[in-house]
Amino acid sequence: MNVLSAVLLGLVQAVTEFLPVSSTAHLLVFGELLGQSLEDPRFRAFVDIIQSGTALAVVVYFRADLWRILRASLAGIAAGRPLATADARMGWLIVLGTVPAAVLGKLLEHRIEALGNWVIAGSLVFLGLVLLAAERLARHLRHLEEVGVRDASLIGLAQAWALVPGSSRSGCTLTAGMLLGFTREAAARFSFLLSVPILLGAGAYKLAKTLPVIRHDPPWIAATLVATAVSFLGGYLVIGWLLGWLRTRSTYLFVGWRLAAGVAIAVLIATGLLPAG
Repeated sequence: MNVLSAVLLGLVQAVTEFLPVSSTAHLLVFGELLGQSLEDPRFRAFVDIIQSGTALAVVVYFRADLWRILRASLAGIAAGRPLATADARMGWLIVLGTVPAAVLGKLLEHRIEALGNWVIAGSLVFLGLVLLAAERLARHLRHLEEVGVRDASLIGLAQAWALVPGSSRSGCTLTAGMLLGFTREAAARFSFLLSVPILLGAGAYKLAKTLPVIRHDPPWIAATLVATAVSFLGGYLVIGWLLGWLRTRSTYLFVGWRLAAGVAIAVLIATGLLPAG
């Protein structure tokens, strides 16, 4: 792993983590095309660790909202009225929506890691079509303040579905939000807020698990640090761009992206340029 490849993969992570196109799928495929092997534990550790850069980008971008929600939630608990304000309720809704992915992620961790590139290709195409259906059928009438227990539960289940490689956490939650009648921007904002606990929790867990793999390998440590920094800076910019895009435009761009990527990966597997496993 050289510095140029690290920068490229950091950019791939930054661009695809928050767009509904699956960052894991793009990272693994681009990594293999750059000569990295999925069987190399150092590359797997690299992929896991650089995702912490984009997790930090979400926290920094939404720091004012997160701080307000945290203060309201703690104040509500202290006063014995945990649901007294809209911000306090949002805090508990985020917790509720986090539970499915946290539980299923731990239970199915090893099975998920064993899924291959055919699953990635199929997920890209299938959920691209689901996003297309959501774009065509959604009413886009509801706003962030209207998120309720049912909404948080269903969007949380959608976030759990994103554990399958190629699905896209942001894609699944954005699609679910749109199908529940929320505007694209409202669905995206709740998706970002909902991502914070799972991204930080998963990031810390993966960091503790994978850091020993590269701890004594200076070139891999340097490449991982570079890619993580690039993913943070790029991810911060992508969040703002995506919210602006969804405010006035549809998700058809991402539908086309997913379908093209899924077909491209299938072709690469069929021609032997990518392994099926």
